[in-house]
Amino acid sequence: MSDSTLWWLLAGSAVALELFTGTFYLLMLAIGLMAGALAAHAGAGSAMQLVIAALVGSAAVFGCYMVKRRKPADPSVRSMRSVNLDIGEILQIDEWRSDGTASVQYRGAQWTVIQRPGNAPAPGAYRVAELVGNRLMVDKV
Repeated sequence: MSDSTLWWLLAGSAVALELFTGTFYLLMLAIGLMAGALAAHAGAGSAMQLVIAALVGSAAVFGCYMVKRRKPADPSVRSMRSVNLDIGEILQIDEWRSDGTASVQYRGAQWTVIQRPGNAPAPGAYRVAELVGNRLMVDKV
């Protein structure tokens, strides 16, 4: 069996494995394996084929990682109105405790309210931004 056939079989195996696992990085490694196959077709030696496959595969994985890293993260499910109908509701908070929490009557029950970190507690109207466990995280209106 020729070197190029072996490289193509490895690339196909990586793609098939990616279909079962859903790991996108395996596709990037398959690109490296295809580069190794093309190097074999071009008549490069075994060592050069390995170097080309490793460099191209590593560059593809690194490039994919950098693109994914620059993309903003998905918003928390806890802060989506389509998941929790409390998001966006307005609360009136009369006083904050010294630990940075408040207690409000909301939907017929007593709730503990917290603010996003870095905000100073002040009485007034607040909008529910997220549900954190059994506490409401609020932003000043």
